[in-house]
Amino acid sequence: MSDLLVTISCYELLEYPDFTEQVIIEIVEHGIAKPLEGKDVAEWVFDTNSGRWLQKAVRLYRDFDIDWIAVAMIIDLLQQNEALEKQNQRYEQQLRRFIE
Repeated sequence: MSDLLVTISCYELLEYPDFTEQVIIEIVEHGIAKPLEGKDVAEWVFDTNSGRWLQKAVRLYRDFDIDWIAVAMIIDLLQQNEALEKQNQRYEQQLRRFIE
């Protein structure tokens, strides 16, 4: 069984409000998202999960008027939190199986 990877191009991202080529470059330079492929900005392609984090980053930058370094730190913490929540759910499921 193969995994389906859904992607979003830089061109498609530019259709979102508040997205510009410079914003996408800033996000990539600060490690918030990493393109899956493409040598220059116009060719960059992201997985949809990265697209979700791109949107969150832009909202944080716009709504709270903070710099990209702070946005990168917040996104990193949110990603860590999400990973821990998923891990916790797996442990809870395993625990329920042992108890039942």
